Amino acid sequence: MARPKILVVGAGFAGVGCIRRLERKLAADEADISLVTPVSYQLYLPLLPQVASGVLTPQSIAVSLRRSRKYRTRIIPGGAIGVDVRAKVCVIRKITGEIVNEPYDYIVLAPGSITRTFDIPGLVDHARGLKTLAEAAYIRDHVIAQLDLADASQDLGERASRLQFVVVGGGYAGTEAAACLQRLTNNAVKRYPRLDPGLIRWHLIDIAPRLMPELGEKLGLSAQKILRKRGVEISLGVSVAKAGPEEVTFTDGRVIPSRTLIWTAGVAASPLVATLGAETIRGRLVVGADMTLPGQDGVFALGDAAAVPDLAKGEEDALCPPTAQHATRQGRAVADNVIATLRHQPLKPYAHKDLGLVVDLGGKDAVSKPLGIELRGLPAQIVARGYHWSALRTNVAKTRVLTNWVLNAVAGDDFVRTGFQARTPATLRDFAYIDVYLTPDQVREHTAGTSTPTE
Repeated sequence: MARPKILVVGAGFAGVGCIRRLERKLAADEADISLVTPVSYQLYLPLLPQVASGVLTPQSIAVSLRRSRKYRTRIIPGGAIGVDVRAKVCVIRKITGEIVNEPYDYIVLAPGSITRTFDIPGLVDHARGLKTLAEAAYIRDHVIAQLDLADASQDLGERASRLQFVVVGGGYAGTEAAACLQRLTNNAVKRYPRLDPGLIRWHLIDIAPRLMPELGEKLGLSAQKILRKRGVEISLGVSVAKAGPEEVTFTDGRVIPSRTLIWTAGVAASPLVATLGAETIRGRLVVGADMTLPGQDGVFALGDAAAVPDLAKGEEDALCPPTAQHATRQGRAVADNVIATLRHQPLKPYAHKDLGLVVDLGGKDAVSKPLGIELRGLPAQIVARGYHWSALRTNVAKTRVLTNWVLNAVAGDDFVRTGFQARTPATLRDFAYIDVYLTPDQVREHTAGTSTPTE
C-alpha cells in the first residue's frame, strides 16, 4: 500500500510551522509530505512596514523554504483554488497556469488571508495594500517617487497632492506603516532643498475609536502621542468614502489632495475557504479545538482561515485572533494531531496564552506589552526587535535583518528608488486574485473520478 499523503496548503506561519514539525517527528517511510505555495519562501509579515520604509531589504524577510538540508517536503509551485473534502482532492493552479488534481489522505488548510476591502468607490483601483512583499517594495518606490515628482513639478497644487499621504487602518500594520514611512519622508525631504517640509503631511485614519485597542488604552494613547508629535494627523471614527487618482474623500466630508492611499484596514480569510462549502464564522472555517473540520475525515484548518476556539480565555465563544504568534503555534499543534491520527492516537486541543504585543514605530520609538508589562521608548524597541529577530526561522535571515538594522542606525535611511515597478499599477485590484477560485459545484465537477492516493 502506498504511504499516506499529507498535503499542506499555504507557506505562512501556520503552514511552515506544521511542515517543520512533520519533518522532524515523522519517519521518512510513514508519510509523503507536499506543500502547495506559489512562492518557495516564508514571508515574515510583521516586518513588512520596515521593508516599505527601506529599513530592511525585501530579501531579508523572505525566508527560503529550500535552504534546509533536511528538507524532504515536495513543493508544488502554485495555489490551491478548490478543495473537495468528499473525494479528498485539492484542485491546484500551478504557476504555469496548468490546473491539476492533487489527491490527499490528510490535508492541512493554512491558506492565510487576503486584504479586506469594502464597496467603496475607487478603492480597489487607487488604493495600495501592504500584505505582500511586492506591495511593500512598490510602496517604498512610490513614496520616494512622490518626492522626486513634487520636486520636478512647477504646479503648486500637484506638488501639494504628491506630498500628502493617507494610511487607512489603525491596527499594527497601519500604525507601523504610517510611523515608519513618515520617518522616511521626514528624513528624505532634507535632501530636497526646493521642497517645503511643511507640505509633507501624513494622515492615519480608522473607523475605530482608538488605535490598536488590543494594546490597552494607555499604550494606545502613547502611540498616538508619539505619532502626533511627529506630525502625523490621526483621525478616529473616520474612513474613506471615495478614492480617486488625485484625492481621497473621508466619511466626515474632508477631501484630501493625495496620490497615495495605503489600505491596511484588516484582513479576510482566503477565498479558498468558500470552496469547501463548510460552515464558517466571519468567513473563517469552523473547526474544533483540535483544529479538525467537523464531520470530515482528515481535514485540518488553522491560522487566519480557521475559527479556532481560544481555550486560554475561558470564554465559550472566544476565538484565537489571526496573529503570527497563534499561527506558528497552531502549526505545530496541527502537525502533532496529524501524526496522532496516523498513529491512531488521541488528538489534543490547542491552547495557548498570548505572550504579548510589540509595535515598532521606527527609530527609538516603540510600545510593547510582553507578558502584560507595558513598555515605551527604547526598552519597548529592544523587546520588539528582539522578538522579531528571534522569531525569524533561519540564521541567514537573522543575520540579514540584524545587519540591515545596524546599517540603518549607523548610516541612516537610503532614499534610492529602484524603478523596477515604475510602470506597474500595483493597486488592490492587481493583488486581489479573488476571481481565480472555483465554486463548490465547480470543484466537485473538476474532481469527479479522482481517487485518493491510498486506494
